[in-house]
Amino acid sequence: MKLPKFALGIHSSWLTRFWAVVRYEMLWTIRKKKFIGIIVIAFALATLSLALPVLLSSTTETEITENANFAITFGVGGFGFFLFALAIAMNSISSEFESGTIVPLLTKPVSCTMVFLGKLFSSFIIILISYVILFTYTTVGSIFVYGPQNHLELIPLVMLGNLISTFVWISILLAMGSLTKNTILTALIGLGLFLALFIALPVVSVFLGPSASLNYFPGTGATGTLALDNNSTLSVSAGIDNIGTNLVYGLLYPSANVTFGRIDLQATQENPSALPIMEILYTEPMSIVALRALGIGLAYTGIFLFIAWLALKKSQILE
Repeated sequence: MKLPKFALGIHSSWLTRFWAVVRYEMLWTIRKKKFIGIIVIAFALATLSLALPVLLSSTTETEITENANFAITFGVGGFGFFLFALAIAMNSISSEFESGTIVPLLTKPVSCTMVFLGKLFSSFIIILISYVILFTYTTVGSIFVYGPQNHLELIPLVMLGNLISTFVWISILLAMGSLTKNTILTALIGLGLFLALFIALPVVSVFLGPSASLNYFPGTGATGTLALDNNSTLSVSAGIDNIGTNLVYGLLYPSANVTFGRIDLQATQENPSALPIMEILYTEPMSIVALRALGIGLAYTGIFLFIAWLALKKSQILE
């Protein structure tokens, strides 16, 4: 990334130099074909979630079931979070080392901290703009498909949760890029970690049930049932991938309890003709579930961003 000389002049203010880093980092990211591809995939999946009920309704000649909470429960999803992070952060730092542009970037008047913060802020702006457009699209679409939507004023809270969930992976990839200084290795480590969590955690939950320990790893976490006052229930995934939805549920139903349980396989095998018996493992208030997911997401982000910054800071001395 080559910044203009006027923006890096010795007499330029800190804000001018910082915004130069942000602006050119944003332009560089937006021009990447993989980022455009991720945006297309995200909108294609969002369109599919809206169009599929319409197609099924016309095929089966049945009416679409109204869902007044679709807009506030829509999320990009764990795979979507990872894809957005991969498109933005995979080579944000590592490519600077590979191309050699890290040397002029890590000299005054542009410090490594300014470069790091500029890259981080540009990622935030790009993700925010992308999510504002995406959530506006799905919110409007949900009104046409599922009917009037409840609590539309909480959409910004859902987006905030999705932003934090995305930045967990962005921080991990930035840390890997700063440590390895290799784009391919960063992508492989990130993909390997995502697949390991994506495959391993569901397997663990099958044998051990929705253990509370699952909530401390990136992913959907433990799945439970939220009991409401009107005797209805909602499915709740307590992990980092669902911070947005959990924050909404925590605000709407703070004192309602989430019950985590598993099917008693032994009892089912002993009496196959009987209904499956649910074994309750533990119960937590919805507010605790939401705040814990938020806290763990912020903790992961802070820790890995510190690692990324520290590795880049040391590179300034070694290069």
